[in-house]
Amino acid sequence: METFLFWLFALIGVGCGAMVVVHRNPMHSAIYLVVTMLCLAGLYALLHGAFVAVIQVLVYAGAVMVLMLFVIMMLNLRPETLQYEGSPLTWCIAALIGVLMVVAIIPPFPRALLGVPPASFGSIEEVGTKLFTVYILPFELTSVLLLIAIIGAVILTKRRTL
Repeated sequence: METFLFWLFALIGVGCGAMVVVHRNPMHSAIYLVVTMLCLAGLYALLHGAFVAVIQVLVYAGAVMVLMLFVIMMLNLRPETLQYEGSPLTWCIAALIGVLMVVAIIPPFPRALLGVPPASFGSIEEVGTKLFTVYILPFELTSVLLLIAIIGAVILTKRRTL
C-alpha cells in the first residue's frame, strides 16, 4: 500500500507541477500548485515526517497560497497581458535546463542504502533545532524574499492605479 501511495502522490505531484509551469492562467497555475503541495505533504507523511507534512499543508498550501492568490487578484491580469512570449530558442534552452536539473537531483545510489531514519526524524524538536541552527540563513533569506515579493506586488499595483 505504501508503494502505491508513493507512486500516486509522486505522479499527481509531478503532473500538477508541470501544469503550474505550462498553464497560462495564473489562477489555474496557483490551484495546480496547491495540489502539488498537498501531494508533497503526502510524501512527507509516507516518510514518517508527520510534523513536516502538517506544516506543509498549513503554511504552504494554506497561508502562502492565499498570499499568492491575493497578489494575483491584486495585479488584475487581463487576457491580453497573458500572451505568448519567448522564441523557440528560449523554449529549447529552458527545456535543456529543466532536463539538466532533473538529472542533477537523481541520487546516484538506491534508496535502500539510506537505511531507516532515526526515531527523532520529523519531530517538532528536531525540525526546530535544525531550522534555527543549521538552516537559519536560508530560513531568513526566504522570509526576506517573500517580503520583497509582497512589496513588489504592491508597487506594481500602485503604478497601475495612478
